[in-house]
Amino acid sequence: MVFFYYYYNNDKDLKIAIPPFIIATIVALAVVWFLEKKIPLVPLISGILISLFGGLTIYFDNRIFFYMKPTIINILFGFALLFGKYFTNEPILKKILGKSIMLADEGWNILNKRWMIFFFALALTNELVWRTQSEEFWVNFKVWGMLPITFIFTAFQIKLITKYKIDE
Repeated sequence: MVFFYYYYNNDKDLKIAIPPFIIATIVALAVVWFLEKKIPLVPLISGILISLFGGLTIYFDNRIFFYMKPTIINILFGFALLFGKYFTNEPILKKILGKSIMLADEGWNILNKRWMIFFFALALTNELVWRTQSEEFWVNFKVWGMLPITFIFTAFQIKLITKYKIDE
């Protein structure tokens, strides 16, 4: 939201909007560290990539770095889900969520595959949008499109979770 505010209040200039976005991200990570004494892996990776690609965008004065950040993050998450099972002998989602949600192994495998495909599809969608639409459209899609798409996808997983849920 910080990014969106600065983008629209400064003539839709990414160079002005990115620094407050990086600062807000770092502050949010610092608050999590202060409160929890640890930072979960996904927000940490996202924060590092936001700072890295935001910095590259500003340094090289090239918006493509910032446009590609969601693509790269989603591809990394997709590959983590795809290859993670070879390092842990179980789906990565089970490693991350297994203490919160108790599912049969088949449920974890299906859920892991669905999220992997979702992340790759979101990466592809981001590429299609930033390469074919205006910057303003991309910003609106990133802020107001990707999050609702993710919430809707998550909601569609409830039936699967209910079906494979293990009663404690």
